[in-house]
Formats: sequence, structure tokens, C-alpha cells
Amino acid sequence: MVSNELEVIRTEIEELSLKILDLLNQRGVLAQKIGRIKKMKGTQRFDPVRERSLLDLIAENNKGPFDTPTLQHIFKSIFQASLELQEGDNRKELLVSRKRKPNNTVIKIKDELIGDGNPHFVIGPCAVESEEQVRCVAKVIKDHGITLIRGGAFKPRTSPYDFQGLGFEGLKILRQVADKYNLAVVSEILNPNDLEKAMDYVDVIQIGSRNMQNFELLKAAGLVNKPILLKRGLSATIEEFMYAAEYIIEKGNDQIILCERGIRTYERATRNTLDITAVPILKKETHLPVFVDVTHSTGRKDLVLPAARAALAIGADGVMAEVHPDPPIALSDPAQQMNIPEFNNFMNKLKSKSDDFNL
Repeated sequence: MVSNELEVIRTEIEELSLKILDLLNQRGVLAQKIGRIKKMKGTQRFDPVRERSLLDLIAENNKGPFDTPTLQHIFKSIFQASLELQEGDNRKELLVSRKRKPNNTVIKIKDELIGDGNPHFVIGPCAVESEEQVRCVAKVIKDHGITLIRGGAFKPRTSPYDFQGLGFEGLKILRQVADKYNLAVVSEILNPNDLEKAMDYVDVIQIGSRNMQNFELLKAAGLVNKPILLKRGLSATIEEFMYAAEYIIEKGNDQIILCERGIRTYERATRNTLDITAVPILKKETHLPVFVDVTHSTGRKDLVLPAARAALAIGADGVMAEVHPDPPIALSDPAQQMNIPEFNNFMNKLKSKSDDFNL
């Protein structure tokens, strides 16, 4: 008799559980509708006043046997799940999302197709110091079949007393040398007001890690007809990185290269910590090509070769690294830049590891 009663109660619980499941899913559908309305209105999804009102409503109408704090805890979990459902819905709608565009974005720069499945390289000095310095690097990278040269003309430095770069004079040097060797220039621009003038000198506009969330710069970059190389911020999550790219693509420019350059952690053995798994995550979540900056992520030139091998092995579309003719006298980051023989060794060993390198 007791056994039969237990089975009846269990059956009732199962039926109630299914009803609760159905009600929760109905609530989820309504939460998604609210999320879409809030998106159109440009309002925040999380509304603490509304949440407090609902928690008070639960307290006023609770008749037990569960105590009010227990029920409020349960409903707070439901509220959080509903908020995540809205955000998940929003991610599906991102213009950078692979769900929006299943095929890879391929960007043509000079004769290179970035994102075509072949490895590509962006090589050059940390900072432009002179025409001779840039010319020396340009010649050696050209000898390796590389067509993308990097160089900092505007240098955001931690200390205001460090070398800040040559500015537009540096961009002119890069352009002159690049034209001589038929190279494309990749260089960082810091100020939205400089973008228009920089267009005469730069083929790819770099937005550095410190400016990943400089939203006015991102918006301005979205309005130009140039590829953008966007670096991940020092402490940015992958989601924040994707949203930064969204600021650019939302304005109309879909020619974006994402660049993982290491994130700041507690580890001091390297300058930053290379988040190598960010590469396949970004490749899965977005349709954009992904590069890895092996110089800034490690801060050690003895680690750039294994870091580059790891980056290409895990699916990166390209590698960025720094080379200087005479690193000890470099005006910026001398310890992390390869000299010419070290760079030749770097490229030769990378090429020897794969027959697929079209270099």
C-alpha cells in the first residue's frame, strides 16, 4: 500500500516537473523577445530594478513549504540563465560570427590572400628608426618571399619618457622602402584623426592591444577602405575581443585580421602569456583570419620559433614577429627582436617543418 502511494506521488512529481520545464521554456521564449526589443531600443539587457521587483513579488506570494531565500536563490538562477540566453542570441547575430557567415573571410593584400589556408607572415622592426634600418629588414624579408612589412611609427609606450616613434615621418620611410621592394605596410595608428592621412602610407591599419577598446578608433577604422589588423587587449576576454571587431565590421569594414598577442597573467617567465587556444576558438566562433604575434606574446626571441610552430600547427593564418638589424641598439624592445641571422634561421626552420609553406 505504501509502495503504491509512493509511486503515485513520484508520478505526480514527474508530471509537475514536465510542466515546470514547459513553463521555463515559455519564459525563455519571452526573455528572448525582451532581449530583441532591448537591443532595438539600445538599452541594457540586465535591469537590476526589474530583478528586485520580481524577487519582492516572489517573497510576497510565497506560501511555502520552501522558505523565501531558497526560492529567491532558485529564481535568481533562472534570471541569470535568461540573461545568458539573451546574450547567446545576440552572439548568433554578430556580424563577425561564423553562424552569420559560414565561409572564411579572405583578405587580399598585395598578392597575398590572407585566410586562404596558407601561412602568411608580417615581419619588421618594432619601431621605425631610420630608412637604412627599414631597408635592411625589407631586403631580407623579401628574400624569404614575404610581402608584409610591419613597423611602428606611432609607439604607445608605458613610460612617457620612452621613444614614442617618428610619427608620419616614420610612415613615409615605411612607404618609400615598401614601394622599392614591392611590400605592403602594416603599421599602428593611435588617433582616429590620423586615419585619413595615414591612408596614403599604410596598406593595413594596425589597432594595438592598448587600443582594442578605443571605441572611437574602432568606429573610425570601420569607415575606411583598408584592412584592419586588430590585436587582442592585454587583459581582454575572447568575447570582448570579438565585440571589438564587431565595432569595426558594424560600420561596414569586414576586412579584419584578428591577432592574438598574449594576455597579462601572473606568469613572469614571459612578457605575456600566449593564449594559444584562442586561435581555434576564434576560428570556430568567427569567419575572420587569425594571426599570432609571437614576439609580444613571449617577449623572448629564444621562444619565437616554438611559439610560431605552435601557432601554425593549431590553425593560425599567419605569424607576426619583430626583426632588427642590430637589436642591442634598438630604441624600442631590444631584447625581444631577432637579428638578421636569427631571423633567417627562424624562417628556414619553419619552412623545413612543412612542405605546405608557400614561401
